Amino acid sequence: MLALYKKEIAAFLNTITGYVVILVFLFITSLFLWIFPTEYNVLDFGYANLDSLFMLAPFIFLFLIPAITMRFFAEEKKTGTIELLFTRPFSDWQIISAKYLAGFTLVLIALIPTLIYVATIYWFAFPSGNIDIGMLVGSYIGLLFLAAAFVAIGLFSSALTDNQIVAFIVAIGLSSFVYLGFDLIYSLEIVGSFDLIVKSFGIATHYASIRRGVIDLRDIIYFISVSGLFLFFTHTLLSRRKW
Repeated sequence: MLALYKKEIAAFLNTITGYVVILVFLFITSLFLWIFPTEYNVLDFGYANLDSLFMLAPFIFLFLIPAITMRFFAEEKKTGTIELLFTRPFSDWQIISAKYLAGFTLVLIALIPTLIYVATIYWFAFPSGNIDIGMLVGSYIGLLFLAAAFVAIGLFSSALTDNQIVAFIVAIGLSSFVYLGFDLIYSLEIVGSFDLIVKSFGIATHYASIRRGVIDLRDIIYFISVSGLFLFFTHTLLSRRKW
């Protein structure tokens, strides 16, 4: 399993596409946080925090993570190496876990450079260091849980097809629905007294809770459940393979 995990990491980072995906993520966040005169511009806030990063990152994740995960199974199917993969001494769950952890690690690699933003805010604050560390830590934890859920969705999408572009589009659609779809249904007020229950099915509600620095067990269980559900879907899909 470890060998497969390393192989997936290397396969992504050994291509120019891998670095482009990560650099585009950092470039876009930097533009919105420091350059563009939008609501996300940190310098226009008047006080030192990184709320803008954690409001903006989920929407960039909707494209970044599908770009990372789209090749995991789709490329294997396209090139015919998936038959060879499943003849190796790995169980289906080991293969899925290795690819899932590789995807999560790659997102983590993309996030690490954003710590430069934290250092910048820390030193620019007045007085220096006058920032809410607890909220920052909670926000990063929320972002990691969000990434874990999106990677699971992306992995499932990649297992659906042998076309990476289709896998990319499906992952964006599914991730967008799970993140924003339930909030949209809630806002339409079409489910009556069940509206809050419907809203609680969406990722955005639980992510917002953790982002405030409140680590609630219910939110953690929710993210673990979403990730586990889509990994289970992936396993079910692959167990029906006919190759």
